[in-house]
Amino acid sequence: MIAHLQGTIAEKFANSVIIDVHGVGYEVALTAPDFDKLYLNDEVKLYTYHHVREQSEELFGFTSLEGKKIFELLITVQGIGPKNAMSVLSLASYEEVRNAIANADAAYLTKANGVGKKAAERIIVDLREKVGLPTYYGRKSDPETQTIAANDEALEALMALGFQLADATKALEGVDQSLSVEERIREALKKR
Repeated sequence: MIAHLQGTIAEKFANSVIIDVHGVGYEVALTAPDFDKLYLNDEVKLYTYHHVREQSEELFGFTSLEGKKIFELLITVQGIGPKNAMSVLSLASYEEVRNAIANADAAYLTKANGVGKKAAERIIVDLREKVGLPTYYGRKSDPETQTIAANDEALEALMALGFQLADATKALEGVDQSLSVEERIREALKKR
């Protein structure tokens, strides 16, 4: 199994590259965000998933180990093959896709080519517990959504008081993050 490749980008095609590793060229399919980061003659290390089928072998590459791990989770879902998984991961950054799964945002996942409503719901049911807690509620690209760190003590305290993640995030929106944890909680509770 080929776990990673380190070499020079020799060629770029539509969402794939040829990486030259000591004179041997490996064609590697990439997600759209990773493809956009790489340029010809860049020296790179790609974490790879080696997919072997009866008629062919394919390499799927990722610039981070996090991307590879999310990809491996996605292909465990019934009906989601490597190409569908790459399509899902091409929607945005790995963290945003992981967060969409954690927030059960099926509408977001259906934006990926080849992923319908049922497939998106299956991804959420199968992976929601495996991808970890969301780091924010909603989509990062939404201008009204404020990113709140996963280890935000004020967010955790509000959730311990019985708030749902969406409500706790909304309550903390607009609250000055430079305030102490206690003051932020007080301000959030005043909004309620």
